[in-house]
Amino acid sequence: MSDIDQDSSIDWARQAYEQLKQKQNQEKEEIQKLEREAQEKEKLQKLEREAQEKEKLQKLEREAQEKEKLQKLEKSSITDDDSIPELGDFDKEFTWSAMILAAQGKKINEISIDEIDWLSRLRRGLEETRKGFVTDLLDKLGDDPLTPETLDDLETLLLRADAGFDSTDKVINALRKKLNEEVVGGEEGINFLKKELRLILEEPIKNSGKNILVPEKGKLNIWLVVGVNGVGKTTTLGKLAHLAVRSQSKTLIAAADTFRAAAVEQLQIWGDRSNVDVISNNSKNADPAAVVFDAINSAISRETELLLIDTAGRLQNKNNLMEELSKIRKIIDKKVPNAIVESLLVLDASQGQNGLKQAKGFARSAELTGAIVTKLDGTSRGGVSLAVSLEVDLPIRFIGAGEGIRDLRPFNSFEFVEALLADK
Repeated sequence: MSDIDQDSSIDWARQAYEQLKQKQNQEKEEIQKLEREAQEKEKLQKLEREAQEKEKLQKLEREAQEKEKLQKLEKSSITDDDSIPELGDFDKEFTWSAMILAAQGKKINEISIDEIDWLSRLRRGLEETRKGFVTDLLDKLGDDPLTPETLDDLETLLLRADAGFDSTDKVINALRKKLNEEVVGGEEGINFLKKELRLILEEPIKNSGKNILVPEKGKLNIWLVVGVNGVGKTTTLGKLAHLAVRSQSKTLIAAADTFRAAAVEQLQIWGDRSNVDVISNNSKNADPAAVVFDAINSAISRETELLLIDTAGRLQNKNNLMEELSKIRKIIDKKVPNAIVESLLVLDASQGQNGLKQAKGFARSAELTGAIVTKLDGTSRGGVSLAVSLEVDLPIRFIGAGEGIRDLRPFNSFEFVEALLADK
């Protein structure tokens, strides 16, 4: 072999070696890359398994906490006179309450002491309204047929009870029409009056498509509680939390009334009584929308069914506060567009027509879906519920007839009217 050939062969060998070395390095890099990817994949799978295990543990812990809360509530209910009612005497009050339940189709084995107790409380709560309404009405009606003069007296009584002009006109016109067609006795007149009052109260409820407002299971329900200061808004929210827990709904409270220093503390007390956690921000001038944002995140992570949001007391004509409420709604719509949102206005029955003005103002700017009428006990203006139903087309969702934690219940038009027109 010549020198030239030897040199060429060495060159060729060197090139071949370099190519093979490069190929080997590439293969090594590829193997290392695959190993790294395998390690990353294994690491990710490990992290995912750890996250799943952690989430599973957190879920088990939450369930254990919920169970413990329910056990605490049940335990406290046994010793707390304000939690479990006791069966009283077999008296006129019990008989009336039982008759109201029976009239709604309840069977004997379906009646609870709790229902009897509530109806008794409602009847007592509406006593002041009834005093100035039913007593005079029954005295005027008696067993005699209705007359035009009787209708004039009834009109005065309805207005005195703050039923409102529209509601009063509707009832009186219906009675006047019936009176023109036939002779109407006293008892028949009362029954017809009850029917007309129920129609007024039930119309907005029927239009809403929900007979009773309850949190839908398996979904996030958000109830905004709004109203002016002094109507019992925060207290009402606390009682709603108690009702929700008793109905086995996973509940959380958002203390978004950051403008009133005592509101958070007051809510915390109610939360403790019902074993419901309160999401709050104790810093000065905290942003209500930020509290709602945090509360929604907590509600999602805890698989909460009902988030109750306490909002700042505001007048219906205060634009800046209404804008704050609008900001909260935008956060809800953006964070949880599929949430079931209710905006509930708390009204103090003792404020009568002023409460009606509040309802009209809030209805224009707060996207109201219902009303909660509180403080029916001790006022003669219980008829304002009729005005709210007819003039604002707002369904009454809950009513309060006392200060106790059990003195707030879902609204039932039949029970309300019967209690309002109950004979002594």
